Amino acid sequence: VSSGKDAVTLCISMAGIVAMWSGLMKIAQESGMVEKLSGKMRPVIRFLFPRLPLESDACKYISLNFLSNILGLGWAATPAGLKAMECLADLEDERIRSRVASKEMCTFLIINISSLQLIPVNMIAYRAKYGSADPTAIVGPAILATAVSTAVAVIFCKVIHIREHDG
Repeated sequence: VSSGKDAVTLCISMAGIVAMWSGLMKIAQESGMVEKLSGKMRPVIRFLFPRLPLESDACKYISLNFLSNILGLGWAATPAGLKAMECLADLEDERIRSRVASKEMCTFLIINISSLQLIPVNMIAYRAKYGSADPTAIVGPAILATAVSTAVAVIFCKVIHIREHDG
């Protein structure tokens, strides 16, 4: 019974945190800050997705997804990720009818899963909720772990693309 109570309390606490950060993300979108940050991501998007037109909705949603993940807002990243995949599928339909995921879809999925985070909001919230003496102590290790996983993901995608061109 006490575990059930703890679970409900945690859910309510996390719902408040999710609402706050989602609201801040919406304000950032409405103020144009996300658009400005997305513009700064153009070189990264061009490097990862050389065949995508930079003005496409897919690039906008990919940028929003990456920015949300970087800020540790996975719940805000999910809708943008779904819209990005939808836009990538539409672009692929324009190129050629196929039931196979495009290179861009695979690259996006791999980079999204690696999830570079500068602020691991969920872990900080969990640690604070359960009485950690220093809830933010996780930030350094989280940055290192997610930076390594993202670097490995990028290298993997680039190696696969090179091998496809050579083979």
